[in-house]
Amino acid sequence: MVAASRGHITFALVGALFLLEITSGILQGFYVPLISDLVRHLGIRDADYNWFEAAQLLLAGIAVPIMAKLGDMFGHKRILLVSTVITAIGTWWLAVAPDFWSFLAAWTLQGFLTVWLPLEVALIFDRGRRAEAGVSQTRRAAGMLVVGLEAGAIIGALSAGRIFAATGEDVTLTLIAPAIAVTLVFFAILFWVPESEPLPGRRLDATGFVLLGLSLLLVTSGLTFLRLNGPGAWWVWALIALGLLAIVPFARHELRTPDPAIDLRTLAQPTMWPIVLTAGLVGISLLGAQAPLSTYAGTDPALGYGLGLDASDRSTLIGVYLVSMIVGAVLFPTASKRLSPRTAIIGATFLVALGYGLFLPFHDETWQVVTNMVVAGLGSGALVGALPAAAAAAAPRGQTGVATGLTNTSKTVGGAFASAVFGVVLATGAMDALGQAASFAGYAAVWSVCAGAALVAGVLLFFVPRLAFADEHPDPEDPGGLSSSDAARP
Repeated sequence: MVAASRGHITFALVGALFLLEITSGILQGFYVPLISDLVRHLGIRDADYNWFEAAQLLLAGIAVPIMAKLGDMFGHKRILLVSTVITAIGTWWLAVAPDFWSFLAAWTLQGFLTVWLPLEVALIFDRGRRAEAGVSQTRRAAGMLVVGLEAGAIIGALSAGRIFAATGEDVTLTLIAPAIAVTLVFFAILFWVPESEPLPGRRLDATGFVLLGLSLLLVTSGLTFLRLNGPGAWWVWALIALGLLAIVPFARHELRTPDPAIDLRTLAQPTMWPIVLTAGLVGISLLGAQAPLSTYAGTDPALGYGLGLDASDRSTLIGVYLVSMIVGAVLFPTASKRLSPRTAIIGATFLVALGYGLFLPFHDETWQVVTNMVVAGLGSGALVGALPAAAAAAAPRGQTGVATGLTNTSKTVGGAFASAVFGVVLATGAMDALGQAASFAGYAAVWSVCAGAALVAGVLLFFVPRLAFADEHPDPEDPGGLSSSDAARP
């Protein structure tokens, strides 16, 4: 009862959010095995499918900061429910979309799931803050959310083809399955998740968000068109340059606004800016390197490189990587307790750098590639949950959602950059007559960029104060961070 009154993080809260992250993983993994079938169903070209990913990246860049701030203003649960409803609408629409443009609009709406993890971490941290052990509890709970995310991705990837076959290859019936999952998880959030305590008197900095959205829209659009049109299109670079220049009026406005969209003074603190930059740098490998790894694994070794794995074996390879991410997420809280949160985060970035660096000398055998991916996956899994939790710890009260949202936005921009650059590098290095396989130099460049970005992130984290992200008043009576006495009610 004492633990409950102090507001400890509950099993009900973490359990409901765990279900939401499983659903998020299902949505992110379900459609990948069906890409070829969806292309035929819509009557489009394979290259047109890139627009779906591009649309979600654009939406995520703009929607996450706004929704996170609304969560700080009106309650994170309320905004989480709103984003879940929008995601459900998009997912149901996908099932019945008859053409490319309808499918594109529905796919874009489904991108509101990108705001789930920042809002979830903000909810957990708000609950844990009242227990005076919010940081450590958030780390443990965030690790469980990552487990749910990756487990959901595995479930989605494995179930999609089986459901498609069981429905007689009916696309509409197959796509109803993830829509049902999103609908059901809405009620889990509604009944089991308690609301956070927003600070009164907050306001939405509409001008700031318009300027920020314009900057993100221009940059992410430029990166998307860079991948689609190549580096020879001058207007692509003009878009990116205009997006970067738009940061100047945004910064000037934010510095003179009492309640800014993004508190740049807080962002400039040594506990915050390295975390946000790390999210972007790690996003390069986390969101941008998986497609090149898959194509490398499927490349015919007769070209002098590649593993020649079929689709089933490539799926197994990706599954091993996801499992290693789960292990990394589970082990991170223990590593933080034994070392320190800052040291554990630095170690995770170096694992990512080591994993991708190992690809340069060791890439000829399947066991070598698996080993490299496991090393990188351990670090990546730890960072997915650790970075939002660290941002939440560094943020002042009332700005938790914005802080966690910034890590997500930074990761998205990093992923968009990587997707564009890697696509150009691999396309430029095409070596066979049909243009179906990139040169080994292109893959080596991808691995080098991923390793280098993670290494730079690890170095930047040394600027974080040594005892950052630790609990000021650890709770000796509840080392696990979850209150069993309050498990039955949110």
